[in-house]
Amino acid sequence: MLQKVLRFLQERYGIDDLSKLMMGIVFILAVINMFFRLPVLSAVIWAVIILIYFRMFSKNKYKRYQENQLYLKYMEPFQNWIRKQINIIKLRKDYHIYTCPTCKQKIKIPRGKGRIAVRCPKCRTEFIKKS
Repeated sequence: MLQKVLRFLQERYGIDDLSKLMMGIVFILAVINMFFRLPVLSAVIWAVIILIYFRMFSKNKYKRYQENQLYLKYMEPFQNWIRKQINIIKLRKDYHIYTCPTCKQKIKIPRGKGRIAVRCPKCRTEFIKKS
């Protein structure tokens, strides 16, 4: 029996990033549906679950791969923005981040140095800021 199951799953696509996102959406919708009990929401949940299983058990690996690549292409700018925000939050612990009034270049200054004259590395404008 185990051999039959393994043989069945051997040629299938499996789980990818798009499937994981859809599983997360199903989980969130299921939690919302626990409180509101909307029949339309239940239908959407079941439709997404069926789509997940269809993608997982599909033999058309090329088509599923293309769908996943399209998803990753559109998610990349959002993921980069999230990484950038996390990096800024980590930097703010040790640095003040100021913007040059002339060229809008971002400049990081170590905290705890008092009032200092900051020179922009791009346009050489000098301005006074508190660190």
